Amino acid sequence: MTTNTKYIFVTGGVTSSLGKGIIAASLAKLLQAQGYRVTIQKLDPYINVDPGTLNPYEHGECYVTDDGAETDLDLGHYERFLNVPTSQANNVTTGRIYQSVIEKERRGEFLGKTVQVIPHITDEIKERIQSLGNSGDYDIIITEIGGTVGDIESLPYIEAVRQLRWDLGEDNGIVIHLTLVPFLSAAGELKTKPTQHSVKTLMESGVQADILVCRTEHDLPHDLRRKLALFCNVKEDAVIQSIDASTIYDVPNLMLDEGLDKVVLKKLNLNSSKPDITRWNQFLKRHKNPTSEVTIGLVGKYVELQDSYKSILEAFIHAGAENEVKVNIESIHSEYLSSDNIKLKLSHLDGVLVAPGFGERGIEGKIDAVKYVRENNIPFLGICLGMQMAVIEFCRNMLNIKDANSTEMAPDCNNPVINIMEDQKNITEMGGTMRLGAWDCDLKMGSLARDIYKAESIKERHRHRYEFNSAYREQMEAAGLVASGLNPDTGLVEIVELPDHPWFVGVQYHPEYKSTVANPHPLFVAFIKAACNYKKKHKNATLAQK
Repeated sequence: MTTNTKYIFVTGGVTSSLGKGIIAASLAKLLQAQGYRVTIQKLDPYINVDPGTLNPYEHGECYVTDDGAETDLDLGHYERFLNVPTSQANNVTTGRIYQSVIEKERRGEFLGKTVQVIPHITDEIKERIQSLGNSGDYDIIITEIGGTVGDIESLPYIEAVRQLRWDLGEDNGIVIHLTLVPFLSAAGELKTKPTQHSVKTLMESGVQADILVCRTEHDLPHDLRRKLALFCNVKEDAVIQSIDASTIYDVPNLMLDEGLDKVVLKKLNLNSSKPDITRWNQFLKRHKNPTSEVTIGLVGKYVELQDSYKSILEAFIHAGAENEVKVNIESIHSEYLSSDNIKLKLSHLDGVLVAPGFGERGIEGKIDAVKYVRENNIPFLGICLGMQMAVIEFCRNMLNIKDANSTEMAPDCNNPVINIMEDQKNITEMGGTMRLGAWDCDLKMGSLARDIYKAESIKERHRHRYEFNSAYREQMEAAGLVASGLNPDTGLVEIVELPDHPWFVGVQYHPEYKSTVANPHPLFVAFIKAACNYKKKHKNATLAQK
């Protein structure tokens, strides 16, 4: 089999959460910076068809692509590093693999054969891996295999990699194995045995690692690298150190210093040149050398797990660097917010973001937060459910509709200012059925939104079932809450804002999904700028009082 596309497989050993996604994204950045067309794919061993029905506490945020795929949060890292959109093809799960094979069996496509893990499941996995390469859009495909080598659920993926390396031929497919080299403080030394065992486990499945990337808290001395190379059957220059970094955005430079890109390209028989990451390093310089700082309150209901709001947190980093300020995030659990403690929790903040979410838990706390920032002129950004809470709060306190609510929380309420979308009413299956993906939005002339985006229309990614009830729009606009962004086809209200407030914006979509290092999202950039202005004005007012 001959192919023009090269394949890199990234596996993990010893323990989970070592950062395969960040290593994959960092390598991709270095290859992209040398002129190669690169994309990254994530294979997830869980049986869910996608993470769309998973609780954020279970799996972190669900990332959404332009084409409406609900995917693993690692795809967010891929887009943020590469500034290249991903798609449905970039995330594959065991559930999706088995679903496809069973559907083929039901249609009789296997001609009466007994359907088995090998060859049918492994063939399906190989087909998904190669689908991106067959498009002709990429020179190099990096495939990250979720989980840890030795896990039962990962075995079909490892077997598919073994077969693919044989199918692809020499120089067209390599394996990078990410492991842990722990430091035992009692012994005062780094230990290689966990890595050796991990590589041995991989070899028992018929796969030999070409490159080792070793996560470590301490520098790996030359003799230890030599030992790892000898006992793991790799070249010495293919033992790459991945030392703990202060930020994930340091990792491309660390991998460049280690020569990971050179080793990879040599093994793939491709030309190597010096990566041009000037723009990346300009971002890093601004990020690490802020001229001031602001504190933003993140009001949500899943704040115990930071990965629940991963894209929002990263968007703040991008916007902070763009404004040359450090953005301190203060996580505030909406379930424990009330009118009694709201001033204590929010009065010192320079801005408040009310986060997305589902269900009634913590809703009243979010509404209280919106009321406080609206009345006290604190910059506000509401995303998805956060926007809906802003609408409910406005109706309750400015239109005196005291029972205003959403049919998500109160199905029989008399004033459903947020209502289930018409095309969602008869849906019974929860997975993949929300309004998903990129949708058009026209921006109102003279609005804050139009000024922020510097455009007449935009395209943003959605993930919701409930919407602004346009039956109340005239009342709301008469009282001052302006619908400044509308979907041109459905009339759905996408953006609301308060012109009389210093900075108050609610959006039905998820702007955080489209923020990247190269293109920080304009809404987040403008929000942080507003927070800086608020802090400066607040500080000057305090000094004047003294």
